[in-house]
Amino acid sequence: MASNMDREIILADFQACTGIENIDEAITLLEQNNWDLVAAINGVIPQENGILQSEYGGETIPGPAFDPASHSAPAPTPSSSSAFRPVLPSRQIVERQPRMLDFRVEYRDRNVDVVLEDSCTVGEIKQILENELQIPVSKMLLKGWKTGDVEDSTVLKSLHLPKNNSLYVLTPDLPPPSSSSHAGALQESLNQNFMLIITHREVQREYNLNFSGSSTIQEVKRNVYDLTSIPVRHQLWEGWPPSATDDSMCLAESGLSYPCHRLTVGRRSSPAQTREQSEEQSTDVHMVSDSDGDDFEDASEFGVDDGEVFGMPSSALRKSPMMPENAENEGDALLQFTAEFSSRYGDCHPVFFIGSLEAAFQEAFYVKARDRKLLAIYLHHDESVLTNVFCSQMLCAESIVSYLSQNFITWAWDLTKDANRARFLTMCNRHFGSVVAQTIRTQKTDQFPLFLIIMGKRSSNEVLNVIQGNTTVDELMMRLMAAMEIFSAQQQEDIKDEDEREARENVKREQDEAYRLSLEADRAKREAHEREMAEQFRLEQIRKEQEEEREAIRLSLEQALPPEPKEENAEPVSKLRIRTPSGEFLERRFLASNKLQIVFDFVASKGFPWDEFKLLSTFPRRDVTQLDPNKSLLEVKLFPQETLFLEAKE
Repeated sequence: MASNMDREIILADFQACTGIENIDEAITLLEQNNWDLVAAINGVIPQENGILQSEYGGETIPGPAFDPASHSAPAPTPSSSSAFRPVLPSRQIVERQPRMLDFRVEYRDRNVDVVLEDSCTVGEIKQILENELQIPVSKMLLKGWKTGDVEDSTVLKSLHLPKNNSLYVLTPDLPPPSSSSHAGALQESLNQNFMLIITHREVQREYNLNFSGSSTIQEVKRNVYDLTSIPVRHQLWEGWPPSATDDSMCLAESGLSYPCHRLTVGRRSSPAQTREQSEEQSTDVHMVSDSDGDDFEDASEFGVDDGEVFGMPSSALRKSPMMPENAENEGDALLQFTAEFSSRYGDCHPVFFIGSLEAAFQEAFYVKARDRKLLAIYLHHDESVLTNVFCSQMLCAESIVSYLSQNFITWAWDLTKDANRARFLTMCNRHFGSVVAQTIRTQKTDQFPLFLIIMGKRSSNEVLNVIQGNTTVDELMMRLMAAMEIFSAQQQEDIKDEDEREARENVKREQDEAYRLSLEADRAKREAHEREMAEQFRLEQIRKEQEEEREAIRLSLEQALPPEPKEENAEPVSKLRIRTPSGEFLERRFLASNKLQIVFDFVASKGFPWDEFKLLSTFPRRDVTQLDPNKSLLEVKLFPQETLFLEAKE
């Protein structure tokens, strides 16, 4: 994209080559060709003779032989390096590359896109439309040419068209689509939007205005008065259908062509001149407003404010306000604003954010850096003469609507009512500071509507641009794109900072997680060790208690044993020798009359309770513990002596 200095040089060269003195017109033609100087000149000057050469591309392109000395426009100063120069006849002529033209053709509720070389004819466009729309070429009228009606044999190159063109098809010989009744068709027309292409004859300027089918002819003339400053009673019209005889008639009943209709308006200097023009151009219908329009314009001429007729303010002449006064809820106010905006200017408009200004900030700024957008604040004012043009031509242009929806959050507010104006200034002072609030406060009514471009920053919100209503679609788009460039650069920095911050946070999060897992592992080990130690302690306690209990039982049994008899005793004595599992022997004498239980108690007192061990004899092998403990040793044949051994029970 060319820099600002390059564009100034290209603009100067373009005006010098073409003789176009109107800067706005020259910029528009250059922008249509993406600031390609040679392409723009080729689109304006006939190309049958000569060659144009661009220093930027180094290629030779057919074009007119241009002599700067013979041209009426002043030549560029020597200090500026021209991007265009005439080529001597001795240069080699290279065949011209075909230029592609884009056409968007509207027919009723359909749009057809056609792309052709400029060497094709108008008839070839009709043949393509015949296949797409199923309409015979003989029944088709292709309208919208800048030069008026053209023949089917006309070559597109001879019309010097820009790259992008809009046309529409009329089929007066074909019946309209069938409907259930005339009332149903009329109701459908009332809900449709008509595009009126109005040419101001004196200044040769064209306005594209959208009106609903329910709007009246009088409303159209009032809006044209806002644009051209021609009072309604002095307006001289061409192009109204013969059926449009009353200014109170709505557009749906007037017989206008749908979706587009061309009209021409001029200033009527005197009634006699108007009658002469009407006689000369009998094929057109000339409409001069009726007495109602005179009443309105006479009032303005005598110092009465526009619209203050019969004691009513101008806002009372409209169907309903854009926004209720003193609305408590901003969301409800914006719902009404969106609905009223759609009813006035059609459904093709920016998607207005429904909610408070703070909520719009949250949606635009306080999200991830990759998801952030610019905030566009549209400030509407019904009393401004620029409002209708700005809304219908700029704000509702498809390119603007598409660009805003992709890159902006659009929030709107109506400043027509003083209460709503004061409320917005309070919000503005709170969010943007007193300087911005004072700037908006000092704006005059005719400077509205305003378009504020807001970019969110780390600590504050910055107003990048304040766009007034007296602009064009191209200028509006350029200023939106310029703001977007600033925002994109800031966004890339924010994304980089955010990615670095997230990377640091991820590392810290991973470290914290690893540390937490380590702590949990250590705690689990410590708790397991503590549980193990507690279990060992418990088992040790149980073991100690069991040993103490066994020791107590052993001692009690040992104390309860009768004394060991001597070898020489009057009573018979039985001598028992008991082998323990460790190989040791226990020896003791018992009276032969002693019960077997005493032997068991003796063995238990030595640490071998009879419920854990069994006492076995050798010959014959028998389990003594299975015998009756109340029998004597003599009865169980453990007399006079016997060797026994202890064995642990299973």
